[in-house]
Parts: sequence; structure tokens; C-alpha cells
Amino acid sequence: MTMKTTCPYCGVGCGLTVETDKVGGLSLSGDTEHPANFGRLCVKGSALGQTLGEAGRLHYPQVDGQRQSWQQALDQVSERLQRTILEHGPDSVAFYLSGQLLTEDYYVANKLMKGFIGSANVDTNSRLCMSSAVAGYKRALGADAVPCNYEDIELADLVVLVGSNAAWNHPVLFQRLSRAKANRPEMKVVVIDPRRTATSELADLQLSLRPGSDISLFNGLFDYLVEQGEIDSDFVQQHTEGFEAAWAQVRNQARQNRAESDCDLDSAELKQFYQWFADSPKTVTLFSQGVNQSSHGVDNANAIINCHLLTGRIGKPGAGPFSITGQPNAMGGREVGGLANQLAAHMGFDRADQINTVARFWKAPNIATQPGLMAVPLIEAIERGQVKAIWIMGTNPVVSLPDSDRVARALAGCETVIVSDCVADTDTSRTADILLPALGWSEKDGTVTNSERRISRQRGLLPPCGEAKPDWWILSQVAQRLGYGKAFAYQSPVEIFREHAALSGFENRGERIFDISALAQLDQQQYDALQPIQWPVTAACPEGTPRLFADGRFVTPNGKARMLAVSPSKPKQQPDKQHPWIINSGRIRDQWHTMTRTALAAPLFQHRQEPFIEIHPDDAKQQQLAEGALARLHNAQGRFVGRLRFDEGLRRGNLFVPMHWNQQFCSQGRSGALMAPVTDPLSGQPESKHGVAALQPFEQRWQACLFVREPLETEPEVDYWARTPLVHSQLYRLAGEQAMADWPRWCRQAMGQPTLWLADAQQGQFRAAGIQQGQLQWLLLVIDSEQRIDPDWVDQMFALASLDRQQRRRLLSGRDCQAEPKGAVVCSCFQVGQRQIEAAVSAGADSVEQLGHELRCGTNCGSCVPELQQLLEVGALSRSA
Repeated sequence: MTMKTTCPYCGVGCGLTVETDKVGGLSLSGDTEHPANFGRLCVKGSALGQTLGEAGRLHYPQVDGQRQSWQQALDQVSERLQRTILEHGPDSVAFYLSGQLLTEDYYVANKLMKGFIGSANVDTNSRLCMSSAVAGYKRALGADAVPCNYEDIELADLVVLVGSNAAWNHPVLFQRLSRAKANRPEMKVVVIDPRRTATSELADLQLSLRPGSDISLFNGLFDYLVEQGEIDSDFVQQHTEGFEAAWAQVRNQARQNRAESDCDLDSAELKQFYQWFADSPKTVTLFSQGVNQSSHGVDNANAIINCHLLTGRIGKPGAGPFSITGQPNAMGGREVGGLANQLAAHMGFDRADQINTVARFWKAPNIATQPGLMAVPLIEAIERGQVKAIWIMGTNPVVSLPDSDRVARALAGCETVIVSDCVADTDTSRTADILLPALGWSEKDGTVTNSERRISRQRGLLPPCGEAKPDWWILSQVAQRLGYGKAFAYQSPVEIFREHAALSGFENRGERIFDISALAQLDQQQYDALQPIQWPVTAACPEGTPRLFADGRFVTPNGKARMLAVSPSKPKQQPDKQHPWIINSGRIRDQWHTMTRTALAAPLFQHRQEPFIEIHPDDAKQQQLAEGALARLHNAQGRFVGRLRFDEGLRRGNLFVPMHWNQQFCSQGRSGALMAPVTDPLSGQPESKHGVAALQPFEQRWQACLFVREPLETEPEVDYWARTPLVHSQLYRLAGEQAMADWPRWCRQAMGQPTLWLADAQQGQFRAAGIQQGQLQWLLLVIDSEQRIDPDWVDQMFALASLDRQQRRRLLSGRDCQAEPKGAVVCSCFQVGQRQIEAAVSAGADSVEQLGHELRCGTNCGSCVPELQQLLEVGALSRSA
């Protein structure tokens, strides 16, 4: 059977075609008809089939650590919520949601809390990624309405990427841009980012500005455009307001020549960017986390939008300010009001008539009348005891929120923590009093909305795992137990979707741009067959609306867009003598969020196998730090230990750490532990791109590799460990700051009596293995700093049904384990390593196509192509030298 659904990863919202057979087998490919990806998939999407199954799933409800029936668990949830509300009021409870939820799940959660419990304490992990863009759009355009679509990127003459490593974070969109540029070489691409990233390989110009100086850069652009007369005077006069105030602010900055000094950029490069922008009526500015995750992220967004309004580059083909952040349904969550400062259907708490509209539509007895607690203040309220019960759905805030150690302590001290998830063991679930098994991606049925406002169906492909249930069903059952049964008598997702669509059009006389009321009468068959469509979807536009604001009318009372006077300001977290390093955190190519899904696909771990700290080589030399050595970052919030990677693309004094690792995969690798809970005052979005910390070497006395058949039940009692899933085994990299007195004793305590072992006290080496019924169960290799272990060879030993005498000797000798034939994996699809690619380049391969012909790398998803280009450039430089 063939079905179509959507990818559960980033906000690009790629379509998938899935083939299922009668025995539960499944194969997937990109949907060639889906307008977001036209059949393309990134490496994560290509590996989705490897993340399915029962491994690591939460199978049944648990209350206080004991298995319970659904009836018992739901009774406990409702009783504890009811008791808390009666004793402390509705604001003593909260929901924390996720962009992994479907729109229908989000809708029910928001309706229950804001309409019936009577509190607006509903926030979402989308607060961490795009809330600054939301606030920026609302201030300027009057609504959270992304004005562009993906086609605009291909139509543009100039594409500006600001704070976006799209090559890794939105790979399919980046591939569309790459193909457009290949077809139109005259297209210009500018990358604005303190780091040189994989995205920089496509750039005609890279502006490696000082972190946090985006407002100065775009205010400088605004000044240049006015001074050069490159503005659309008619558009400004007829369709905008606020120009004089914005221009006054910019003039004040321009007199101080702050763009060049604040950004620490070469004046010629700065002028080149400004002139390209002036010369390109078709300009799309793509902005992402580097803009949003800031203590002045909203102002960053408005500085960008100002330049587009000044030149009339909005609502036109190939032009517009385009936020490309988000999860698969971050925008769907915003549509239903999933943020604490929203109500529903793009209505808010700042207008009494809109509160009344929602209350009457829902027939809500206890409608919330003011905004609730955003993510970071919500944790602070839990810590104070103000919020006494929280229900967390589909997300892992103990890893993703700033000051994550504090988050863990706050949840551990909370009276009632309810967690709905499909994963059994997360940092957050370890704090839960009640665990509820939710459906996973391949089982859920509903809708999602991507970054270009395109609603797509997500369809259930497989039966539920264990006793898992849909989130909307779980919420509805609790609502019924709380006494709200009539309003939550849903039997299927289509009923919820129809209600959501009807609310979007209820008493909406064109003043709310989010309107999908033309879909409010869909029957089950039509819902099942729903094709991807961009809102608004109204009686006047039943086929959807690809581009907004083409008529120059915006969603403000007078129909005019607003230019905002924004002033440059520094990030709140500033380095000092105790914490001299600036810390930037972000995603890597092959992992997603906190790895609860991607960690199930072993090939996705081969590109970056453990937590790391990227540092400029000159900084490392000055600090006498060696590449590949472990180092520790620390500050007032917490600690992070990672392996040093040299990167000449970093600014001096800046470090980069990944955001994905959690307590299931490392000892001290949560980047959130380093980030202070500093937020933008308007959006509440944390400043996750500009932390500060001290850096020191990890004084390693020994290191070892421990291979085990299954993950250890308890964490290794060592100073450092990091786990890497392999195909047939699990690799734990271990290290200690104190000498190990007795390795045989450690083995017996941690792993049991070794079947084989070999010690060399003079060389400080120890090797031991556990074998049961001929099969390898575990292998410990204590190694020196110069040795390199080839995990693939060892992993294959775990695949054997029985080890013969020669294979046992080879394990203990350690010689075969030390080979590293391919190096670090670059192409995850075909497991092609850096050394293999370098050898092919040395032998004469001079193009990505030739490397693909010889090694297959870059021929599947294309996610590795930017790195292949980097290796080709290095090879060309070596030959010319």
C-alpha cells in the first residue's frame, strides 16, 4: 500500500511517499509531487525508516513508577490537576507543548487550558526557535504572517542568509537554492554569520560579523539605501508608516559610523553587500536562529523587515523577509494559539472583543483573559512553587531550555509532573510522576504547517506501539474527567480540524489573515485526501494563497505596515576575565533536537560521534590545546565537556557547541547547562547564541573504549563518557582525570568477570572481553592518546554468532581495532569517510560528480555536498602549493 505523509523534522515540511507491506515492512522516499521538496530528502529524512520500531518506546502508562491502566492513569492526571486547581487556582497548573505535536493535538491542549481550566499557562518549545520572528512580523505587518514561499527563493536575484546554516538545518531548502544558483549563475548569495559554515560554500560574499551586531548591519543598510536614493517612495508613502522615526534612529547611528565598527567588518565588503541589495529588486532575506535566539531578537527581525519595507520588496515574486525557523508544526502551533501570549486562530489577549469571540465560539466558561507564563518564566514559577503541576507533551525541556540543570532541579521539586511522550527515557521523563505513552510520528494522523504556511497531512502508517494513544485523545479524556465532556467529545482528528478551521473564520471579516474557513466542512474522505495547501484558504481563495500582501495592504488597523525604530544593543551575556569565551550553540547536520529519534539510526551518529567544542586553531595554540583532546567549559550555570575540533571559520574568541546531546548519551554534554536564562523582553526567546564560559583542558590520565551489545542500564562511573550507537553494538568512550588503580576490579564491578583479558602494566594498557555462549557481549580497550580505534571492525565482531579462537586472539591483540581506513564519516547515506574522499581527490577527482561516481558520496540526499566541496577546495589548494 502506498501512502503520503510529511517528514517530522525541520520546518521545511518535506513530503514523503511510503510503501507498506502486509507484514509491517516499510520503505520511504521523497514525494515528487509535494511542493516543498519535489522528491528531495535530507540525510535525516532518508533514514526515517531506521528510527521506527519498539526500541526505546514508552509502551504503557506509569504512575509514580508503577504500570497502570489507561483508566487509572487518566483518573490520576485529572484528580491531581483538579486538586491543584481547587487549592491554588488555575494559574497553578501549566502545559508545555511541542512543535512535534500535530495541529489537532495543539488545538485541544490550548482549548482545554485557556478556555476551560482558565489559565493561559500554555507555552511550547517553539518559544525557543521562532518567537522573535513572530513578534517581529506582528509589530511590522500586523500579524504572524510569513509573506514568502519557497518559490521566491528560486526567483530571487539576491538571497541573503542571516544567522542560518541552511545547508545543515534546512538541507532541502538549501538544495533548492543551490540548484537555482547553478541554473542562474548571475544570482548572488550573501551569508551573514560569525561562523563560516557549510552554507558558506554557496556564498558570493560572507560577512563574518561580530556576534550580536545584526541591528547595526541592517540599520547601516537602511541608511545606505536612503542616502543612495534606492527606496520605493510610492510604496513607503502609500503602504507604510513610521519611516521618519526609523530614519531618525538610523541617522543617529550613521553619524557614529557604527555599522563598520559594531560589526567589525571590512568597509569594502560592507559596501559590496549594501550595493548588491540596492541593485536587486528581487531580494529574499532568509533569517533563522542567529537572528532569533538573541536578547534583542525581535529588534533584529524588525531591522531586516525595515529594509524590505523601505524598498517595497514584500508581497512580490522573488522578494521578502523570510523566517525559516521551526519544527514540522511550529507554525501550526502558532495558528491555534500554542504560545502563552496568544489566544487562538491568531487572536490575542490585547483585545477584549477577540477574547469574547473565542469564548463564545468555544462556549468556554473560564476563558483566560491575560497572557500566561512563557517558557523561562514558567520554570522560574515552578521553582518558586507558584506553578505546582505541569503537563509536558512531546518535548525535552531539561535538555533544550537554558540553565538546564536548574530546569531539572525545578521539575524534580514540582508537586506533579506529567509527561506525554513516545520515548521511555529522556532527561525530562526522569522527573515525571506520571508517564503517558503517546503515538509516534509513524502512527499519528492529522495536519502540520510548514515555514511557507503550507498545511500538509501527516498520516498514520503503522499501528500504535504498545498502548500508545493520540495526544488529542489523551487530552480529551482528561477534559471529560474534569467535567468538560460536551466540549471535548471528539472521536477523530477531522472533527478537531473542522472546528479549528471554523474558528479561523468565525466573525472574521478580513481583519485576521489566518483564515482556513473554506476547509471547515471537510468530511472524512476529503480530509484523508487533503493536498498540501497554503493559507489563507477562504471562499474567495479556495485553492490557497501562495504569497501574501501582493495588494500592499497589511493586517494593521489602517492597512499600513510599520517601520520600527530599532537601536543597536549588545547581547546580555558578555565575556569577562572569569568567562572570556563567547559560546554559540546550534544544530549539527545529522542530529535533531535532543536525539530521541535520530539516535535510533546508527548511521546518523557517524558524522559527529560525541559532544565537541569547535575552536579556532590559533586560539587553541595560544591555550596549548590539542585537536581531539577533551576540554571543559564552565560558568555559573553549569559545565560541558567535549572533544576539541579545530575550525578556521570561527572568529577568534568564539566557540561553538552542539545542542543535541543528553544524559542518555553523555556525562556532561548538555549545551543548555551553559546558557543563562536571558531572554528577549518582547518575545521571551532565550539568548542561546551568545553565552559565556571559561575553557580549560580536561586533565585526562587515561582513556578507553567500551563496546557493549546493549546500552548499559546505569551510567559508567567515570569522569567522562559518551555513547555512540553502532549497528550491532554500543560504543562508550571513557576517560578519567585520576589514574585507574585496578582495571580488572573495575571490569568485574561494571561488566562482570571477563572471559578474556590481557594487561600490560608497563605500557598502561588493558584489554578485556566478556563472551557468552560464544558471542561477544562486551569489549574494553584501554588505549593511549595516540591510538585510533576502528569501531566498525569491532562492531562486526558483535554480529557474529560465535567467535573462533583466532578472532578472540585478534580482539585481545588490539591490532585490528586500531585501523581507521575511512576516517570521520562525511557521507552518512553510504558511510563514506573523509580519508576515502581525500584519497580520491589526491588521485585526481576534481568534482562532486566524480566523487559520487567513484565513492557514491553525495548521490543520495545531498546533505554532504557542501563538505565534499570543502574537501575538493582543500585538495586543490594542496596541489597548487
